[in-house]
Amino acid sequence: MKQYDVAAYIWPAYTGDEPRTRMFWPEGMGEWQSVKNSVAKFPGHSWPRKPLWGYVNEADPYVMEMEINAAADHGVNVFIYDWYWFDRRPFLEQCLNNGYLKAKNNHRVKFYLMWANHDVNNTWDIRLSHDQDNLIWGGAVDRAEFEKICLRLIRQYFHHPSYYTIDGKPVFMIYDTDNLINGLGGVENARRALDWFREQCVKSGLPGLHLQMTLWGERSYNLSGVDGGEKRYGSTAQVINELGYDSMSHYQFAHFVNIDREYAEMMQDVQKEWARIDSAYSIPFFPHVSVGWDNNPRFVDFRPGVVRGNTPEAFEAALRSAKDYADSHNRRLITINSWNEWTETSYLQPDDLYGYGYLQAIQRVFGRGE
Repeated sequence: MKQYDVAAYIWPAYTGDEPRTRMFWPEGMGEWQSVKNSVAKFPGHSWPRKPLWGYVNEADPYVMEMEINAAADHGVNVFIYDWYWFDRRPFLEQCLNNGYLKAKNNHRVKFYLMWANHDVNNTWDIRLSHDQDNLIWGGAVDRAEFEKICLRLIRQYFHHPSYYTIDGKPVFMIYDTDNLINGLGGVENARRALDWFREQCVKSGLPGLHLQMTLWGERSYNLSGVDGGEKRYGSTAQVINELGYDSMSHYQFAHFVNIDREYAEMMQDVQKEWARIDSAYSIPFFPHVSVGWDNNPRFVDFRPGVVRGNTPEAFEAALRSAKDYADSHNRRLITINSWNEWTETSYLQPDDLYGYGYLQAIQRVFGRGE
């Protein structure tokens, strides 16, 4: 069987080891608190759900050894860790640093980072999530802070033997290109900063850096990087060219299609988007499959936008479409949302509804990851 790299995003909030998480989840178990306390919002709603592995601490290396084995045994051979930097310091690094990196079997599943440089509002705190206008942390950083981040990434992660590479270059994904441009003072300054990042990788002994863009739908970017005064806007293709991204993938179907419908129907529009991407952009696109979407566990009142019919069988059909796309474009990497986004109802981990169904679907399509 052809070798594929099946990469699942990891939301590193299922631990109480990060002190700043107590402001969102005071019970001290990270966002498991919202999963544990979830309730059904309408007749037939498939919540609450329970993890078969329990409310485990994913910053515990013994827990991660178990999860790594389960992933690798079912064909998931890459984790993409959501990586955060807020208030001039890292946030939620414990799952990666103390869980995955201290796991004795982390050679079985490689990892890379997606800089989740989005703003933070009340979404994570169910007591306040009805108010989405309160800004807690901004995701944009200036050049001095950017350099501090880059040097930390190179020193702490990029040289690890399990760090995922393309053509020998560590892959680094950026979630919010708008915030990147705005923080660095415009697209020209952002390009200079990214070029500096690449140079620092080479100086450290790496062959370079593979920059990956988180693709949403087609959108307009503020290239000037200013809130007031004269603004200059550009397309996604223009931003890709000006910043020098090497590849792209999606993070969630909810970013670019209507998700309030049946999964199979939604997948028709996803495939149309893949075809549009082929004609619109020149850099490689790695196909993405989301398990589903329903973020009602984060809210007291019903939150519209729920994917229906996202059974393991429907997910398997989506995986086969992604595999066909990868084969026809000579691509190896497929991204999946996600390993553990429980409060968005888009996870591979086994639960009391489908058991190991989603993982078994990956195994049927892609085989074991090694």
